[in-house]
Amino acid sequence: MADIEYNPLGRSGLMVSTVGLGGNNFGRPDTATETQEGTNAVIDTAIELGVTLIDTADIYGRTPGLSETLIGNALVGRRDQVVLASKFGHPGVEMGIPSWGAKGSRRYIRRAIDESLRRLKTDHIDLYQLHVGDPITPIAETIDALDDLVTDGKILYFGHSNLAGWQIAEADLVAEREGKRHFISAQNEFNLLMRSAETEVLPAVNAFGLGFLPFFPLYNGLFSGKFSRSGGPADSRIMRQRPHLLEGAPWDRIEQFERWAAAHGVTILEATFGWLLAQPGLSSVIAGATRPAQLEQNAAASVKWTPSRDEIAEISDIFVVE
Repeated sequence: MADIEYNPLGRSGLMVSTVGLGGNNFGRPDTATETQEGTNAVIDTAIELGVTLIDTADIYGRTPGLSETLIGNALVGRRDQVVLASKFGHPGVEMGIPSWGAKGSRRYIRRAIDESLRRLKTDHIDLYQLHVGDPITPIAETIDALDDLVTDGKILYFGHSNLAGWQIAEADLVAEREGKRHFISAQNEFNLLMRSAETEVLPAVNAFGLGFLPFFPLYNGLFSGKFSRSGGPADSRIMRQRPHLLEGAPWDRIEQFERWAAAHGVTILEATFGWLLAQPGLSSVIAGATRPAQLEQNAAASVKWTPSRDEIAEISDIFVVE
């Protein structure tokens, strides 16, 4: 069994496992976790391993809210054994709450949190995250509403997702000016093939003391070690829904990385986790799983190998941003 490690999320006292469990596969059609039984199996394994961070969103599942519902059912009687994170405010999916485009508003947030708490069968969410920035509502109103939810005990901390570097800075400065609680985390896409966050997002995250939670850290599983130029598991998300990721992948670099990892006595999955967890400000690598074995592999990889500064640089050079 992997000896899971834990980090504080940014400058907060919220401790999270360095490997997290993404909830976007719970309730996803044609997966083992589409059902309650499949979801239970993965969450059972997470708790057994000590993987505490479970990250979902109100929009996840074949119908919006299904992921939260399945997770809530699975956690009955053991809610306090995990750090439960969810998100609100994605403009692309309607949740049955009239918003007229202002999903960061006080009105919308007060409705959204109650719906998520109902689905999750809990009286509080540990980390409640603004899924996408709201172009209508002033960030001061969003912060004020989230601050009130902490006071009410409905959430313990709040974070954001998909914000640009300047928006991260603005949010921190507004919270300071207004005397409100601050966002403690940022969730943006970041992996060996998508490193644009290094330009502005990560510097902002570190400047303002946020905990960074990369999404798609394994690039939809491409860095799991299960894929090659010729394909991968037939039931995988890439093969079923995103074959273009496989076809357009920079295989020369990935194969170079595989050779590099083998020469250093680690797998590509272990090397990827090691590189990610070495990034300043990164608190947890949240990866999805549809079967217990996948989560077990991720958990083991998270503690297998700690690269040196030179090794971090060598991996970065293989996937240098051009």
